[in-house]
Amino acid sequence: MSEIKTMMVAGANGFMGRYISRYFLEKGWRVFGLARRPNGLANGVEFIKWDGETSETSWTEVLEGVDVLINLAGRTVDCRYNDENKRQILDSRVNSTKVLGDAVAVCVSPPSVWMNASTATIYAATKEKAQTESEGVIGDGFSVEIAKTWEAAFNAAVVDESVRKITLRTTLVMGDEKGTVLDVLSGLARKYLGGKMGDGSQMVSWIDINDVCRVVEWMIANEAASGAYNLAAPEALTNAEMMKRIRERAGVRFGLPASEWMLEVGAFFMRTETELILKSRWVYPERLMEAGFVFEKEEF
Repeated sequence: MSEIKTMMVAGANGFMGRYISRYFLEKGWRVFGLARRPNGLANGVEFIKWDGETSETSWTEVLEGVDVLINLAGRTVDCRYNDENKRQILDSRVNSTKVLGDAVAVCVSPPSVWMNASTATIYAATKEKAQTESEGVIGDGFSVEIAKTWEAAFNAAVVDESVRKITLRTTLVMGDEKGTVLDVLSGLARKYLGGKMGDGSQMVSWIDINDVCRVVEWMIANEAASGAYNLAAPEALTNAEMMKRIRERAGVRFGLPASEWMLEVGAFFMRTETELILKSRWVYPERLMEAGFVFEKEEF
């Protein structure tokens, strides 16, 4: 009987962390979940309390000998970008990455793979050309600076050369779960509010949550996988086309459009930012496609 594989997931009670944990548990892995609280963990995950900022033997000793480390920790960006929220967004990502790096560095038997979350928002907003890992243009602004600082902290971590470090530049993750982007947009569609947002021409890159799990599995198995990867389905859509398809999924033929000023008002009352809706995010998974990875869901 083969030895059971082990995985440690920081931020395991978030949307992605929960699905990835469940995926590997079903394949017979043992999964340790680092989180502030056990709420939201997949059944079977072994909870280890962690504040995302400090090293404690309760989890650093468990890290010793773990096969794969995945860091998904970070405060949600679905909020107003005031000074305090900006600080928390940055610190939660950078501090957790630095602390995990320090822990990996002192392991006698470190993880063979360390994946660290990032975001495809690191690229410039564009409607002209998909951004790839080899030719993508890094953008500017608050969200981009967060991504750059986050990746810099990961890249600066000095660990044993046996550890493969992989940056996950993730796009909009679609999954049929309450509170996710797909759930919120589908709810708007059912209320006949699922029309185009702004002028509807902004590009939307996305990936199905099950393909995220399959990409992680593929990266673990492929020893050549390292560096930054775009996690996105090959087909990006305009916002207008995506909302049309969401209406079709919801069985609704008509949706009222929302102008930019309407979105600004709505975002204020919902305590979020219109950038999450109006910024054109168009990326292509060049490295995955060239390596032969096959998406199960290429079209939305």
